[in-house]
Amino acid sequence: MKSSLLPRLLYVVCLAFVSVMARAATAPDNVDVHYKDPQHFTEARRSFGRHMIGADAYLEPLKAYIAQRASRILAPGQRLDIEVTDVDRAGEYEPWRGPRFDDVRIVKDIYPPRIELNFTLYGPDGNVQRKGHRKLRDAGFLSHNLGADQDSLRYEKSLIDLWLRKGADKL
Repeated sequence: MKSSLLPRLLYVVCLAFVSVMARAATAPDNVDVHYKDPQHFTEARRSFGRHMIGADAYLEPLKAYIAQRASRILAPGQRLDIEVTDVDRAGEYEPWRGPRFDDVRIVKDIYPPRIELNFTLYGPDGNVQRKGHRKLRDAGFLSHNLGADQDSLRYEKSLIDLWLRKGADKL
């Protein structure tokens, strides 16, 4: 009897975990992030036709991250619209290294992450408080202590965090 109880208990725990994670992953309602022509992003053009399966897999996690982080800096009632117009992830594929390196992104300081975006900040009354265009780039991205972070978007996320920390008062 005890052996039949364990699978049920594991099932219930898993369902609870998935439910909590689904609630945590919901996009905030005060930030809207969208991409303008992601097929024309620098990241898409520089892939040289490689990695076509899942080549844009980074877009959804990056979008969710931007929305979650941006929602934290907004005052009550504010709303932020962000249109990402270009993404160039940290690192590059170097085809001259040979076929064994076709799927390897080489990360060097000469390949910094870059993100271009337009934003509009709305006040609680719905009026535009601030509007702008930003070209985010972090030439010193490798000098940040990201520890043992294995997230493939760690440099781009760090770039977003840097912008939001510095620009919170200017947003």
